[in-house]
Amino acid sequence: MGHSQRMSKWEPLLVAVLGPTASGKTALSLALAEKFHGEIVNCDSVAMYREFDIGTAKPTVAERARVPHHLFDCVEPNEFVTAGEYARRARTVLEEIKARNHVPIVVGGTGLYLRALIEGLFPGPQRSEELRARLRERAATKGSVYVHQILARLDPAAAEKIHANDVPKLIRAIEVCMASRQKMSDLWQKGRDPLAGFRILRLGLDPDRAALYERINQRASRMFNEGLIEETKCLHEKYGASARPLLSLGYRQAVEFLNGELSLEKAVEAAQQAHRNYAKRQITWFRREPEVVWLGGFGDDPGIVSAVIARVENSLLGIHAADSPG
Repeated sequence: MGHSQRMSKWEPLLVAVLGPTASGKTALSLALAEKFHGEIVNCDSVAMYREFDIGTAKPTVAERARVPHHLFDCVEPNEFVTAGEYARRARTVLEEIKARNHVPIVVGGTGLYLRALIEGLFPGPQRSEELRARLRERAATKGSVYVHQILARLDPAAAEKIHANDVPKLIRAIEVCMASRQKMSDLWQKGRDPLAGFRILRLGLDPDRAALYERINQRASRMFNEGLIEETKCLHEKYGASARPLLSLGYRQAVEFLNGELSLEKAVEAAQQAHRNYAKRQITWFRREPEVVWLGGFGDDPGIVSAVIARVENSLLGIHAADSPG
């Protein structure tokens, strides 16, 4: 064990910048990338989509010109990327960055994507749309409890873990049982496929909640001022319901305005509320991430930036926090 720990000191460093929406992840990641020959790898599901710009708070063209950015604008609006597919793409990018002797900086707020990348997902079978459609129809006609009973017969252990109302998870568990001829709970036992070949430093932004909500509110109204309605109208006309990101934060409220369901004022308020709720869910999720170095402020605070730079310098020198003074 001691030997592998000594060896791991010399594995290249991967920095993961995580935290709720509007906490300043982009600003911090740019500062780190410029200081340490870093390359930024997106870990936000909606920012992967082409043509969805205003409502995703992607780095600007000017920001992207400062350092290399990866996995932005790489998915068509009517495609869908699973967490597993994201992890495969991101791991390929990480190997390329490692080959250039640069520091990969993974940035974003989609917790499941980050977990899939670093810890791996359990090896489930491919999706069966035909089976899913049948099960969704059963759930609609006979109720989710009926679908839960099907799972209870196939895999009692999985049924105990999944709530009877959580139809997507019930359907996935049944699909796994039927497609792989194995129980989902057995596949969970088989474990995951964790990322190898990197030392991981997780940096979590945890600003004051009231200040965060104020930033979220300002950002949401700025999106509407900068043309979110017009962008949404154009995307809706071009792709219709096949563009899944139109269901995401901000875009959903813009669609409701375009449909005459909300006034502009109410749409902005609803977007602000939805973003605040999302931030709460992100904070809860990231609190469960292991070994996060939590930073009590925004990513563009000069004090936070200099503290993080010192931390990363230590890690690059192979000095673990436990070994360094203070």
